[in-house]
Amino acid sequence: MAHEPIEVGQIRINYLIDQAASGGVGMFEMTVPPGAMVPPPHSHAHNDECIYVLEGTLRYSVDGVARDLGPGDHMYSPRGSVHAFSNPGDGPVKALSVLTPDIGAQYFRDVGAVLGAGGPPDKAKLVAVMSQYGLTPAVSAPQG
Repeated sequence: MAHEPIEVGQIRINYLIDQAASGGVGMFEMTVPPGAMVPPPHSHAHNDECIYVLEGTLRYSVDGVARDLGPGDHMYSPRGSVHAFSNPGDGPVKALSVLTPDIGAQYFRDVGAVLGAGGPPDKAKLVAVMSQYGLTPAVSAPQG
């Protein structure tokens, strides 16, 4: 079943498997342009996440350990770990993300709606959406 791409700021999300309703494993592909605004370092209270790079170089950090991941590389973020990503390169990055249990495509639609409202992002609304889905922005220095 094909799903409409979800625009989250400059990041494009193609949800491939949405199992949020059943608590199963979810999977999405994301495309991150060079220098794109990305989510702040954050943790998930309920979800483990594994990122697998398909194209480009993604800078990914978990609990302060940062690596530049190329095609075929992956990194795991257990629930509760603080993680972040960025695209420091000059070309787009395509990566596959697997979440268990799934957070669901609706999370990205909700964040995309806040970011697409015009003007600077409303940080309070973003934090409220993140909190609703069990995500917590990190209070430490930025990573990635």
